[in-house]
Amino acid sequence: MQRRSFVVGALAGLSITGASAAPQKVKAGDIPTTTFGKTDAKVTIIGQGGARMNLHPDVRSAAAHVRKMYDLGINYFDCSRLYWDGKAEEAYGIGLEGVRKNVFLTTKTIKRTAKEAAEELDISLQLLKTDHVDLWQAHAVGNKDDIDKILGPGGALEAFEAAKKAGKCRFIGFTGHYDPEALVALLKAYNGWDTAFMPLNAVDHVFSSFEKTALPAAAEWGLGVQAMKVFGNAYLLRSMSSTECLQYVLSLPGMHVAVCGAGTQGQMEDNIRAIQNFRKLTFEEMADLRKRALVGPGVSAGPAMEYYKKKA
Repeated sequence: MQRRSFVVGALAGLSITGASAAPQKVKAGDIPTTTFGKTDAKVTIIGQGGARMNLHPDVRSAAAHVRKMYDLGINYFDCSRLYWDGKAEEAYGIGLEGVRKNVFLTTKTIKRTAKEAAEELDISLQLLKTDHVDLWQAHAVGNKDDIDKILGPGGALEAFEAAKKAGKCRFIGFTGHYDPEALVALLKAYNGWDTAFMPLNAVDHVFSSFEKTALPAAAEWGLGVQAMKVFGNAYLLRSMSSTECLQYVLSLPGMHVAVCGAGTQGQMEDNIRAIQNFRKLTFEEMADLRKRALVGPGVSAGPAMEYYKKKA
């Protein structure tokens, strides 16, 4: 589903006078920043996601998009070795060339052994045109087997610790969208994590809730928390504006960055307008959005919509 189909709904939550009024121009400096958990990093509260780089026809086009995001003031750039068979990292490397020191750059590995993870990081650094990433993450942690492999002898954690010591990454973290309990278990099993990345949106509370389980644990440990699937893969835009989707997630206790898979400059400009005067919602406003999120046509909270989660 393409978000541009919902431009009218996306602008509904904005202070725009008249149906034909031109959207307010956005510029660098319009995006609020926050300290990213227990790290010392100052990051924009929305970031560019790397998973949708494949919407562009080629690497050069994707790189041009990345540079536009930087010019708009985004300083948080999410990526993964897995995305677009490595071409997403290549696009980031080209797009951020010359401004690398001004951004918070992340990547991820799905490899579970130290040897394979370390090899992937070296490839990532080469493609990203940098000698280090700000954040390196264990990608898509979903079950006990993942945790045992990562933390066991010869597991990926050894590569993460070595990379941090060698200066190849500043911080280490983990991601997961399958089972919130798995993220809690990984957090409890090793106290050296700096960040966590999980799905959070206004319908997450219905089942296998990361908001109720993994987010409070991450907040208790002071981790920098990033949210994915903020718009529910665009389904939530049938019942909420993009402003409301972003406000909901960014109002959650312990939240820091909402990662947006914006594929066009216009989409990110919508997002920036939505949060440039951000304030945290009240308890009552949050409760109202949870109810409203479930009434849109085709919005079916649970396994049908949140297909990426572990089923009960």
